[in-house]
Amino acid sequence: MSPHPASFRDPDGFVYTEAGTLYRAVAPTGVAGLELLQSSGLYARLVGEGLLVAHTTLASTDDGGRVLQPERLPFLSYPYEWCFGQLKAAAQATLTIQRTALEHGMTLKDASAYNLAFRGAQPVFFDTLSFAPYQEGEPWAAYRQFCQHFLAPLALMSRCDIRLGGLLRVHLDGIPLDLASALLPATTRLVPGLAMHLHLHAKAQQGGGGEPGKTRTATVSKNGLLGLLDSLESTVAALRWEPQGTVWADYYAATNYTDTALLAKERLVGELLDAVTPAPALVWDLGANTGRFSRLASVRGAFTVAWDFDPAAVEQGWREVVERKETSLLPLTLDLMNPSPRCGWAGVERDSLQDRGPAEVVLALALVHHLALANNVPLPRLAAFLAQVGKHVIVEFVPKSDSQAQRLLAHRPDIFPHYTQAGFEAALEPHFTRLRREAVPGTERTLYLLQARPA
Repeated sequence: MSPHPASFRDPDGFVYTEAGTLYRAVAPTGVAGLELLQSSGLYARLVGEGLLVAHTTLASTDDGGRVLQPERLPFLSYPYEWCFGQLKAAAQATLTIQRTALEHGMTLKDASAYNLAFRGAQPVFFDTLSFAPYQEGEPWAAYRQFCQHFLAPLALMSRCDIRLGGLLRVHLDGIPLDLASALLPATTRLVPGLAMHLHLHAKAQQGGGGEPGKTRTATVSKNGLLGLLDSLESTVAALRWEPQGTVWADYYAATNYTDTALLAKERLVGELLDAVTPAPALVWDLGANTGRFSRLASVRGAFTVAWDFDPAAVEQGWREVVERKETSLLPLTLDLMNPSPRCGWAGVERDSLQDRGPAEVVLALALVHHLALANNVPLPRLAAFLAQVGKHVIVEFVPKSDSQAQRLLAHRPDIFPHYTQAGFEAALEPHFTRLRREAVPGTERTLYLLQARPA
């Protein structure tokens, strides 16, 4: 058995796959913590509240370890792909888990954002071996990690610029506190929670003192730990970001579709989804905006990832998922001109976008003209990429005469002689079998249902 490239940091065990099935190997050193997790009632409570993935214990190993089969989540996303609301929800879930753990005589020994994923609106913790017995007087070992992975990026996104969440892609171990402190406005030093957990925390680290108020011999009572959690919870809760009306967040309000044409497009996309057999389990919607068309797939039972590059659109989509309490739609942030790469240790610790595919169906609606006309992506390269990430693709072609395409060309010369419907179909031919082609009533646009040819 070979550990997953991302599962090497914990000596108590690792995750691996065999024949497509996910397993967790628990070393003998991790068995006591695992047994306490179950016997204390913590495991049952967290699983029951949807905060922890369930697992089945399959066997004991010859050396006294265990083999578990954890629930497999439908899609693994990364913190640098989450919108503000998702990162905040994950932070609050982590603090709730730590508080609940203390009630059951345990503690989280780490607080990495990479230990969580999402079932739609629900953040869920999946690192079973992150729980350790709580020892009276011990400070929370994961405090600094929580501040770097959650509090620092949330503060920067809320108080500086939402795009600073992208620093998480550069700093995979969390945003350094001295960097966050330097970037935050001076006024945040007057906010008690930010002053203590970021600014003073950063200063203590720079001075070699570690955590604020903590030395190597210092002890922290359980009440002190609960007070720390209270402070972190109130600090996180007070951080807010309101998505303003960006061009793309208000896309459907400003689109050139009539209501009749929009409904016709929805009907056609639904028909094309229904034509895919077997019914897809995983759908990616590239350029999903707020997720209106993504929901056509999720209501049909597919776990649907709604990717978009605009933070405001993704945030609005996320809030709608939360309001509806949806479990099969996941909005995420992605710039297709610079998609999530392989990164981390040895360049393979975190999977790229392509590594996590192909999806059974990819939706690429009102997307091609943005990539081709605004970003100069040649149609053959675009077709090859779509064939790489989707077994089936539902794609929309928008001609230059469409007002949205004209908008993209308004301030630049038209250097795209091959951007025609015939040119688009020629680019698709080497990579796809065309199953359907449908004109969108009331528009000049065309929808295609394609099946990727075997590689």
